[in-house]
Amino acid sequence: MADLQAGTVAATFSRGIARLPGLASALGVTAMTRARRLAAAELVVGWGLKANTKRARRYADRHGLPYVTVEDGFLRSVDLGVKGARPYGIVMDDIGIYYDARRPSRLEQMLNGMPVAPLPGGGDPINQSAVLSDPTLISRARRCIDAIVGNGLSKYNFSPDQTLPPCSRSRVLVIDQTAGDLSIHHGLADASTFTDMLQAARRENPDAQILIKTHPDVIRGRKHGHFRLADTDERTELLTTDINPIRLLQQVDKVYVVTSQFGFEALMVGLPVVCFGAPFYAGWGLTDDRRPVARRRKQRSMEELFAAAYLLYSRYIDPDTGERCAIERVIDHLALQRRQFARNTGVWLGFGISWWKRWWVRQYLRSPGNTVKFYRHAAALPAGLDRENTRVLVWGIRDNTRLRSRAAALGYPVFRMEDGFLRSVGLGTDLTTPMSVVIDSRGIYFDPNTPSDLEDLLTRHQFTADEQNRASALLDQLLQMRLSKYNFHGPRPTLTLDAKPGQRIILVPGQVEGDAAIRMGCPDIDTNAQLLARVRQQCPDAYILYKPHPDVVSGNRRADKISPDPRHFDQQVHQADIDTCLNRADEVHTLTSLVGFEALLRNKTVVTYGVPFYAGWGLTQDQIVPARRGRTLTLEQLIAGVLILYPRYLNNTTGEFTTVEHVVQRLGTLLTGSPRQNPGHGLAARSYRTLRAFLVGVGREVIAARHTGSI
Repeated sequence: MADLQAGTVAATFSRGIARLPGLASALGVTAMTRARRLAAAELVVGWGLKANTKRARRYADRHGLPYVTVEDGFLRSVDLGVKGARPYGIVMDDIGIYYDARRPSRLEQMLNGMPVAPLPGGGDPINQSAVLSDPTLISRARRCIDAIVGNGLSKYNFSPDQTLPPCSRSRVLVIDQTAGDLSIHHGLADASTFTDMLQAARRENPDAQILIKTHPDVIRGRKHGHFRLADTDERTELLTTDINPIRLLQQVDKVYVVTSQFGFEALMVGLPVVCFGAPFYAGWGLTDDRRPVARRRKQRSMEELFAAAYLLYSRYIDPDTGERCAIERVIDHLALQRRQFARNTGVWLGFGISWWKRWWVRQYLRSPGNTVKFYRHAAALPAGLDRENTRVLVWGIRDNTRLRSRAAALGYPVFRMEDGFLRSVGLGTDLTTPMSVVIDSRGIYFDPNTPSDLEDLLTRHQFTADEQNRASALLDQLLQMRLSKYNFHGPRPTLTLDAKPGQRIILVPGQVEGDAAIRMGCPDIDTNAQLLARVRQQCPDAYILYKPHPDVVSGNRRADKISPDPRHFDQQVHQADIDTCLNRADEVHTLTSLVGFEALLRNKTVVTYGVPFYAGWGLTQDQIVPARRGRTLTLEQLIAGVLILYPRYLNNTTGEFTTVEHVVQRLGTLLTGSPRQNPGHGLAARSYRTLRAFLVGVGREVIAARHTGSI
């Protein structure tokens, strides 16, 4: 991964590598496409073996420049390349390319145990034969294989899991490919090879069910394959539905391929593989080869073959940052997508969700083959859908008796969505898109009257050492970047206090009166004025800071019903941010505010007067003891549950699911950059940004709804 550190690269004269965002920078090179700039090039890069690379090859030959072929890697992306999905894995080869069996490639030379020179541009020569025998590399390869198979990962990763019907016979899988695929011709095969393969599969497995797997591009109508319905018989079935490759392979007994990567994935699963072409993984003693390649002379283990192809030959691009990374980072990212897809599968019927929110609600519900539709009236919810896979989604507690009755009658469970605890730069009431949400199948975290997924997680989950270590590192990151739920540009105003030396300083964060968190979680007192009066009564000698809620300060929400009595606080804070206030305070007294949780992160004493989600776990002093909570948690366990395991995070740039660590890093980057405009708190400024965000959100939803057929 250290080579090509300083080269200036001329891309092919077609779209070449320049068509892929971030690819050139991830290679450590500068992409150039205009002929008049080619004089500065140190090497020429072309994409694959397509005809449109001939001009670039001729240029390289004419000027004595090295030519490097770039291609998709074996772990490429979430969705298909033809749909514009960015590649996270690529290969570079200055000798040939892995799918061209007609001549050597860097991968083939590695597997043959031949020393391989560095790619043009720098790097140290590597004796790949010695590397492939290294126990550390072999152990790493085995871990990666197990992770790929365990998480159902493939070259593309937007196919749903599917269970095949029961079958009393063994199953043989025959893999089709798209007509004209370059790997067929360069893999010593042609269209007739597919006919030969199917005939052999039938002949060699007379008692088996034969399944023909159609390529995803054929299923989606973009290309043609080699097999059709006419090729089936009483024991041959054409699979024309999209299905996750690994999960399909785990349900069959043997695989026949021409040159498809499916064959290599079958080897990872542990299946016997018959090759009728000459793919990169054939000829090393792991496959039954009907088109042998004389150049391939060594016997290789599965781990050695994987290490050469996936670890040494390939290079990877971080899905969140676009920087170079290790394969493990890509595996973790793709595994995260698959886990979220599994949570989102089925039919989602949205209710009470504003038009401007719907486009990003769709993103948080993204999953292969699922359906997301929105309704304004409970009576409009459709009947007759699969009860096991249909859910009603409401925002917070914006449902009503009619909806609950209708959902219960139809047998559809009600899920609730809310903003996450690390939300955005800017206020939610300014219609900023959230970087995190929570989706709860039992209740919602701010309603202690009923169980929630968060409460259940904190009660029952056995936190691993890795989760707690991750929480500890996350805590350090949060404190260093001084982040909160809402975050704002600009310098942090200083906070001057008139407290006496040694006087206890108590921060009382205001909340929006009438907010659901107060209605549901505060059975005793429900206004800021009452809270301040209670705190003053219990702590008469303390210096009390009162910080009204930012939504109230901005004018986006109504002011307090009853203005707090000035005798009940010593100082009201508007300008200083919450992090500054927390750092100056000794204690936080709150109804249910998230500020109480943020105070725990800063090792402050927290006294609760309602029942927030972080109360009842042995970390707070609770005026009202939650009835169902009695487990004592460490701060790291609470952080792991609240910030790592419960929410869902989205990279707003890529549209893919991400981690809390990336969101924290992204928030920190946004805060250190220049704001697009002064947000302002005046009526005109508030109206402008709200209207703009509303129109953008509605416009995106209209486009998304048309694309999915929802309108």
